[in-house]
Amino acid sequence: MRIWAGAAAILASALIVASATAQEAEGYWRGTLPVGATELAVGVAIARRDNGALSGTLDSPDQNAFGIPLADVVTGGGRLSFSVPTVGATFTGAWDEAARGWKGTFRQGGAEMPVVLVPSEPFARAKAPSLPVSWEMPSDAAIAELIARRVADRPGAGMVVALVDGSNTRTVSGGSAGADDRTIFEIGSMTKVFTSLLLAQMALDGTVRLDDPVAKYLPAGAVVPQHGGKQITLRNLSLQDSGLPRLPDNLRPADPANPYADFAEQDLLAFLAGYRLTRDPGDRYEYSNLGVGLLGYALARAAGSDFETLLQTRILRPLGMADTGIVVAAAQQARFARGHDEYMRPTSAWDLSVLAAAGGMRSTASDMVKFLRAAIDPASPIGPAMRLALAQSREAPGFKAGLGWMLIAAPSGAVAGHGGGTGGFRSYMAVQRETGRGVVVLTNAAAEPSAQDIALHALIGAPVAKTGPVPPAPKNVVRQTIELAPDQLDRVTGTYRFNPQLALTVTREGNQLHAAITGQGALPIFPRTPLEFFWRAVNAEVVFTERDGKVVGATFTQDGASSVLTREE
Repeated sequence: MRIWAGAAAILASALIVASATAQEAEGYWRGTLPVGATELAVGVAIARRDNGALSGTLDSPDQNAFGIPLADVVTGGGRLSFSVPTVGATFTGAWDEAARGWKGTFRQGGAEMPVVLVPSEPFARAKAPSLPVSWEMPSDAAIAELIARRVADRPGAGMVVALVDGSNTRTVSGGSAGADDRTIFEIGSMTKVFTSLLLAQMALDGTVRLDDPVAKYLPAGAVVPQHGGKQITLRNLSLQDSGLPRLPDNLRPADPANPYADFAEQDLLAFLAGYRLTRDPGDRYEYSNLGVGLLGYALARAAGSDFETLLQTRILRPLGMADTGIVVAAAQQARFARGHDEYMRPTSAWDLSVLAAAGGMRSTASDMVKFLRAAIDPASPIGPAMRLALAQSREAPGFKAGLGWMLIAAPSGAVAGHGGGTGGFRSYMAVQRETGRGVVVLTNAAAEPSAQDIALHALIGAPVAKTGPVPPAPKNVVRQTIELAPDQLDRVTGTYRFNPQLALTVTREGNQLHAAITGQGALPIFPRTPLEFFWRAVNAEVVFTERDGKVVGATFTQDGASSVLTREE
């Protein structure tokens, strides 16, 4: 369910922490991210606001993306951390005297990219690549060549590109997976478009109102966070300005390869009850899988249904999309593609349970063509909902956010698009309603670059990213664990603070400990000794400090950088 900002911004994400002094962190910093076989330049500007807090922006000049807002800029103890909410990324690092910069890691969607940020002059803003005023969609042969280049050296990868141009429809496929227009792919966050169209339909027929508080449609007694006297509305959830984080911090997957499968209704409601908003709903755009998952859950309750049934009844069956939905039926399993991660290792399918509305759908190119045509045609069953969805918008970094759609300006006409990504799939769809054109790209490989650049090239003539070889998969380090009794585990549960804004929270469920950094989902940790624990999902460990028989603090280490934490009483 990863998102790229408009037609840009592929970055990274992390578990963790913070830097030297605020003064040391202020300024402009440059670094280079290794993305596959290529390198991506990044720049980070950090400044102090009038109230003393730090803020910042991120530049990705190679993608012509500038001024992407940072959040949670934290410094102290020789460490620096920040998040990039728009692209679901974080950085954590420590001051390196030899490099005279911040040495750390960007992470996003499971990818870890080392980087050193050194002081520099800001990047000059390059002139945006000029797009043609008029554009003829590429021939089948040209599309086939793009696919061949993209899936080369990606064993097991397939790609399907479907084009709608007025009354003409074409589908081109390629790769070693034998994919065609009836192959079923996970479409990830493209699901959000369907969820928001459900909202628009239900608002038009009076089932709900856009500005209804989401709390109105939750179970009795459910608590939804507020800020500044403002409640989170259905519109906020769809426009991605609710103030809710990208993911809940009580997401504790039993199987990291299927991370959302066991996040249930009670977990969603528990998170909402305990979360505190840091700003007013509607204040600013911040992409949230959690928010759209909550929207779908609320809409289903408003309709007295479950989300799958609501989706089938209102959109999929009226459009004849028989191979699209949340659940892949037994008769369809043979056509369900096997996903591959960024290293082209086979992956498990994802099951999103209560958050299905954020990214749980599967579909085919044939079905998605039906959807694109309906999205273009004002007289289709979703025509009125499309008009409402596109009429509602707010500013976001590099684009406008509609209800579910991302709206991009192009000389040949406005584009409404959205991408999707799961552990083993990438997808992108876009429509240009005034030209009667649309495109969808589906692939069973999470390696980057993936689908978006090919889709926007086919639709409006945007440049295609260079495809390099897939990087080798990291070697697994086998670490031995021991079994601890519940009372031994309970000794280390609690909250450990990096600073007033950032904490590590350790909880126990049965015989398993989980640890969560503020604003991030919880991950399991495993004991090496009664006081030493490590993460399997990331390269990190925590060693608890004991004094007079009582655990009083901890030392957290990630990627070679350590921080001393104090336990909250």
